[in-house]
Amino acid sequence: MSFLFGKADSSAASKSESDMATQNIQIRTPEEAVARVAYLASDVVVSVQPSLSQDSAFSSHLKRYATRKDPGLVATADGAVPEIQSVRYNTDPLLSVFAPIRSGRLTSVTTTSATLLPSITHLYKLANYPVVIHVSLHPAQFPDYSAITAIRNSGWTFIQSESLQEAQDMAITAHALAVRSGKGVIHFFDPTSCSRDKPLAAEDSAMVREILNLDDVRRYQASSVSESGIYADDGRVVFASEQPERRPSAAANGLTDSTILGASSKAASSEGSDKSSQQSNHSSAPPSVSSATTIEASPPLVTSEDIYKYVTSIWAQLKTATGRSYNAFEWSGPATAEKAIFVFGSDAGLFAEALDAAKPDDIYAKAGLITARLYRPWLGSKLLEAIPRSVKRIAVLEQISRKTTKWGPLLIDILTSVKSGFGGVETIVGHQLGYIAPDTIHQALRGIFQNLASEKPLQNLEVGKTGGPSATEIYSLEKPKVETAYTKILDQLFGNRAYIANALGSNNTGISSTIAASPEFGFGSLLARKEHRQRFVKQVKEAASTGSFITQAPVNWLAQWAASAEDAKKAGEIADDVIARLETDGSSIARDLLSSKGLFRKESLWLVGSDAWSYDLGNSGVHHVLASGENVNILIIDSTPYSDRAAADAARRKKDIGLYAMNFGNAYVASTAVYSSYTQVLQAMLEADQFSGPSVVLAYLPYFGEHDSPLTILQETKKAVDLGYWPLYRWNPENEAKGEPNFSLDSERVKNELKEFLDRDNKLTQLMRREPVFAANISQDFGTEVRAQQKRKARDAYNQLLEGLFGAPLTILFASDNGNAQSLAKRLGTRGRARGLKTMVMAMEDYPVEDLPKEENIVFITSTAGQGEFPQNGKPFWDAVKDNTDLDLASVNYSVFGLGDKHYWPRKEDRVYYNKPAKDLDRLLGNFGGKRLSEVGLGDDQDPDGYQTGYALWEPNIWQALGVANVEGLPEEPPPLTNEDIKLASNYLRGTIVEGLNDTTTGAISASDQQLTKFHGTYMQDDRDIRDERKAQGLEPAYAFMIRCRLPGGVASPKQWVQMDDISTSLGNETMKLTTRQTFQFHGVVKGKLKPAMQAINKALMTTIAACGDVNRNVMCSSLPTQSQYHKQVWACSKKISDHLLPSTTAYHEIWLTDDDNKKTQVAGNAVQDLEPLYGPTYLPRKFKITIAIPPHNDTDVYAHDIGLIAIKGDDGQLAGFNVLAGGGMGATHNNKKTYPQTGRMMGFVNVDDVHIACEKIMLVQRDNGDRKNRKHARLKYTIDDLGVDVFRSKVEELWGKSFEAERPFHFKSNIDTFGWQKDENGLNHFTFFIENGRIENTADFQMKTGLREIAQVHKGEFRLTGNQHLILSNVADADLPEMKELLKKYKLDNVQFSGLRLSSSACVAFPTCGLAMAESERYLPELITKLEGCLEENGLGKESIVMRMTGCPNGCARPWLAEVAFVGKAYGAYNMYLGGGYHGQRLNKLYRSSIKEDEILSIMKPLLKRYALEREEGELFGDFCIRTGVIVATKGGQDFHENTGEEEFDDE
Repeated sequence: MSFLFGKADSSAASKSESDMATQNIQIRTPEEAVARVAYLASDVVVSVQPSLSQDSAFSSHLKRYATRKDPGLVATADGAVPEIQSVRYNTDPLLSVFAPIRSGRLTSVTTTSATLLPSITHLYKLANYPVVIHVSLHPAQFPDYSAITAIRNSGWTFIQSESLQEAQDMAITAHALAVRSGKGVIHFFDPTSCSRDKPLAAEDSAMVREILNLDDVRRYQASSVSESGIYADDGRVVFASEQPERRPSAAANGLTDSTILGASSKAASSEGSDKSSQQSNHSSAPPSVSSATTIEASPPLVTSEDIYKYVTSIWAQLKTATGRSYNAFEWSGPATAEKAIFVFGSDAGLFAEALDAAKPDDIYAKAGLITARLYRPWLGSKLLEAIPRSVKRIAVLEQISRKTTKWGPLLIDILTSVKSGFGGVETIVGHQLGYIAPDTIHQALRGIFQNLASEKPLQNLEVGKTGGPSATEIYSLEKPKVETAYTKILDQLFGNRAYIANALGSNNTGISSTIAASPEFGFGSLLARKEHRQRFVKQVKEAASTGSFITQAPVNWLAQWAASAEDAKKAGEIADDVIARLETDGSSIARDLLSSKGLFRKESLWLVGSDAWSYDLGNSGVHHVLASGENVNILIIDSTPYSDRAAADAARRKKDIGLYAMNFGNAYVASTAVYSSYTQVLQAMLEADQFSGPSVVLAYLPYFGEHDSPLTILQETKKAVDLGYWPLYRWNPENEAKGEPNFSLDSERVKNELKEFLDRDNKLTQLMRREPVFAANISQDFGTEVRAQQKRKARDAYNQLLEGLFGAPLTILFASDNGNAQSLAKRLGTRGRARGLKTMVMAMEDYPVEDLPKEENIVFITSTAGQGEFPQNGKPFWDAVKDNTDLDLASVNYSVFGLGDKHYWPRKEDRVYYNKPAKDLDRLLGNFGGKRLSEVGLGDDQDPDGYQTGYALWEPNIWQALGVANVEGLPEEPPPLTNEDIKLASNYLRGTIVEGLNDTTTGAISASDQQLTKFHGTYMQDDRDIRDERKAQGLEPAYAFMIRCRLPGGVASPKQWVQMDDISTSLGNETMKLTTRQTFQFHGVVKGKLKPAMQAINKALMTTIAACGDVNRNVMCSSLPTQSQYHKQVWACSKKISDHLLPSTTAYHEIWLTDDDNKKTQVAGNAVQDLEPLYGPTYLPRKFKITIAIPPHNDTDVYAHDIGLIAIKGDDGQLAGFNVLAGGGMGATHNNKKTYPQTGRMMGFVNVDDVHIACEKIMLVQRDNGDRKNRKHARLKYTIDDLGVDVFRSKVEELWGKSFEAERPFHFKSNIDTFGWQKDENGLNHFTFFIENGRIENTADFQMKTGLREIAQVHKGEFRLTGNQHLILSNVADADLPEMKELLKKYKLDNVQFSGLRLSSSACVAFPTCGLAMAESERYLPELITKLEGCLEENGLGKESIVMRMTGCPNGCARPWLAEVAFVGKAYGAYNMYLGGGYHGQRLNKLYRSSIKEDEILSIMKPLLKRYALEREEGELFGDFCIRTGVIVATKGGQDFHENTGEEEFDDE
């Protein structure tokens, strides 16, 4: 008996190797056995998972097969690899089945039973498609079979397996049966019942192939079901044909013997699964008559008997192949048994073993056991055939926890069958089966058979433990942590007015959370909610008219409210007054109304759905909402990452719900993305709420896994929005009545393209109307061709150019990130043409790889990026050739030159990265048979002339090999254009900036103008998050500009704050950056908005001139909130210095501040030539920075600047003057020991009246003595180091005509800000906000930008920006304090309770906008700190201030070299780590480890912090501790910055 339940020996199975490498594979779980079969027998497997980041018991196997690209047996995709679609189980997963199965792709689903009941509507519609659903019953250990019985009448075939071997065999059966019957099959099993089974050999793929019958499979795949409308084809009917018991050979009979049965589109009722098992009268084959003379009868529908014939035929094949036999009902026990149990529950094998082991005197001795293999269709006649005639009594055990009837469904099935059939069964008793442990099985059987033997047995007795866990406890509904972003915004906008019908966690009595989260329930709930409020409004009107109140006040207010009940704004405004009157009245009718007081506010009704709704609009409920015209709002969150968009098959493309809804004409539609435009999300949700009718808000929130960082989501969002995959727009049909356009496009990048598309009335538009899908998807096929076309056009253009020239051809390809390799390539091309060669120069990515074997001579020049990687414009070429097996370069001559830095990766194990791209490419081309023109050339930044040293040796070899080494009369090459040349030729910073701004063909300006606009306060950048995607689409980079204001001392008025906020919202990327130089910085300003932004800044009485460039930049000043009078004196000096050192050119006004008709403002009598008395025509050699610190706070890093002024207070408490430091600077280059950061050297003291002149003279000495040939050696720090401090000081004093006095004493305590409220000597209050890394923005969790704007609109004092990127609300009077504190609390801006490490941190912008960034900084440092804070708390360091800074490159914008611990970007995800900086900003740190990633950072920092907590001395700071304990050697000055580092460097062998 027990062999039926998991103890079968699989040795009879064939051992032939399958397509999935089955040799020696041991299958240990039923989920693995099922996953293998589903993979082999499907085109598409929908893998339902708890979450995208958490695998199911099936999905881990499916992903492994797909990753290995194991071929299936039926898949028609490339390589026969099935598509695995991972779907979260609470996002309506069966919606994903409709599209593939209706397009002729065999589809299976792997899931737990938790998804079945919520998908009941889909099950009915899918029953007549050959879909297979493999169901693992849940909860684990306590499976609930009511998930199966509840859907038993949905029209599907149900097959049960009860052991590991059966799971494999029934999985094969299910797929074969679906193909033969054309109907859906559900294969269900309890995985825990197989836990004691021995491992199993893999399936025999040859057997599986034979049983599936690939002829039938291919016929189905060649068919498809047309969609005449939005609904699933509910009228699909499956027809039967006469089937032989054994399948014919593949070649036999052709189409007429097919068991893939035709589908009819005409409406017909679906056959119920309880259909009688009697054979249909017309199921025999039709007569063989000529179709020319006879009208054929309609083919018969598939009946229960047909299903039985198909399944027994399959089992017969299985038996022939394996020796294992199966039946619709399995009987186990003596043929003469009089008693039996029918088990429908987990581990029937446990009962079988107990019955086998029964002693002769046991009451259950000689009893039999019945189980259902084929549960639906229920074949009563087959059950009677399976039960011996001797059986008189049967106990039915059903493991059903949720019964919908008094009698169990299986009991009713058996009673019906026995009553209608022949046999000797006299008594049938139903039992509710619980969970039985092996040690209690005999006791349970005794109870069952004692009850069965009694004269009047009790029905529905409970057997075993009935209180197992619920499914949702095991498989809880979980949304990704980021997915709450939109619902938080709903809450912020509407508060208590927001009602989300299908919100997770809703309290719906008697309804499971799974059902409550479904769209059907949600829509019904919204309608009920509306009706409920309508009844309440009627109740209010009646109450107002009856006047049954104690006081008169409620009557008038209720009448007034009732008149405005449908106006959300007016009803809300009156609601509080109405409620107050009712509470005062206290009558019974008032109390009755107050019991529903929430309804006095008109609710904003929302239904939240997922992108699963986009695959089948009719089945998702979207159509029903739109067609109803009801005033409800749908929020549909799409989570498909842009990077994964192409993974879906074309047949599965989502319908565009937005376009679909717009076609209805009665709906408001918006497409939003919170990580692209928070403001637009707010606007769309408000408009949707105000719209009278259905509203659809599409919300983009892409993620790969539930625990993705916001950074990942931001990057994916930007790609999608920028490239038009997810356009931002709003459609409001009510606008037409107002004379406004219905459609508003809110995404900047695609505005012109999408406008043109919308304006077109051509075939494409008609196609969109007929079958709406995303515009980007329609044009996607073209977009992917763009790069190939560009490559071909470029190549053909060069070929045409070279026609008619004599000499050998030479193709030069380059890969360059910073321009060096590109410059070398162009120079090599110029020199080649001068030698008579036909040269062609292009980027590697633009070269058609298929032309490589046709080349005669080709040269590659590549720099090195990341960890020995090709630069971005070389990766596509490398990817195309590295795995190519067809290239034959036997006739090609080649050479490679690489640019690298052998010390860039100083660790011995990392030396392989030095010039790795060049060496790899050289080796590969040789392997392809290419002949070297010259050995690979290696340029090294560590050589005396950098990479030029190696290049000078390599280039002559090329000319020698090509026979053009000794050419007479070569022209002189012009020297490369330098920054000094650009400045000199610019006509005092004019250049061709105006012409560049007026050029609408590109978002960029010329390279020379890019250098000049820096002097005007703006840098051209591009969004590096989407650079590669735009390049792949054939688009130029997403160019935009950064604008930096000039704001001496960082002081701004509240009005200026509001104006800056307006600029960032309307002209920038909706964020502001408070910089480490105490000013405002805007990002994402496109070229067309650059001039309006500059003018808006000017209207705010600010400027941007000299905020960047080779001039004196923004002058900083300590914020000092506790000494406002003193601060005012010092701040006045900062402004005086700033104004004194401003450039005099009028170019700024001419370019940016012209009048409306674009005429230049008349300046200085129409002078065309300016005069720069301080700077001259070439300005300074490099940037120049000045700061002022007010002891004891060094919050502006006074040692880090070209000039550092330390304010000295006189005996009278007034500002006396400044100690002057000169020659500080932060810029450096990785591994270039000639570059280094430096701290300022003391010049002496200067009184307050002379400070601006002293600064001028220091700047002029730098102007005349700084290095103008090498910009890496051009800063003042190098000038002083080259001249010596004394010589430099004497030059300044000589030019000044005065001498510095001796320095005055001073003392610094810290260089961080003091957060929270402080009071100054005048009694005014100041609050220092914590603005992490200076970024002012709104998020769903924190409306910082909105809050600060609201504060600025009522603030009467000033704002002070700090040098640590924070903000001070200054000069708040006591009378205004309550209002300010209330606003701070409202927007959570009063929170400064962060770790000391976080409060002391700072980061530069880096990615995505900074072109110099090598790694993340601003977007990553907060995450890193979060991962360290647990360690800090554990060691009692939570509130300890440790100065930590991060930059994306070594240029030092966040002044990392002075931090106690710093991380400086080396490559993406890799950083150099520095330790030992002075807490007061007075000492440089030193390299501790090079090129480490996060895991190494954490493994170093956590033990070090613990050691610091245990071993530090009283009051000892972290940087000092690192030096005292020998962790790092102290840096005495910039010139020993590279000495005694914490990591030994290795030279190449």
